[in-house]
Amino acid sequence: MLVFPGVGHLYLRKYLLGMVLFIGAATATYFIVSSAVKTALEVAEKIQSGSIPLEVGTVTELVSQKSHAGEYATNNALIALFTFWVIGIFDSFRIGRILEEIDGVAGENKT
Repeated sequence: MLVFPGVGHLYLRKYLLGMVLFIGAATATYFIVSSAVKTALEVAEKIQSGSIPLEVGTVTELVSQKSHAGEYATNNALIALFTFWVIGIFDSFRIGRILEEIDGVAGENKT
């Protein structure tokens, strides 16, 4: 399933790997979102205090500067999320095919 890493494994009753993928992806997602919210709150505070004008160019430049400050950690979180997602997709597909083959063999033996 492409919904979120680990969900496909939970559906296929591979609970341990499903929880590992889910918790890892959720942690990476939390870090990415919290970093974005922190940046947005800092920029909003500067706008409200009047230290920067409410202009698109100024706000964009400030957000860009804030993004570069935590770029390494955010990139690592994005890479981790992508890795969990790819592992989840391919392993769910692999497990699903194995289960289909088992069901196919069991169906043939019944006839």
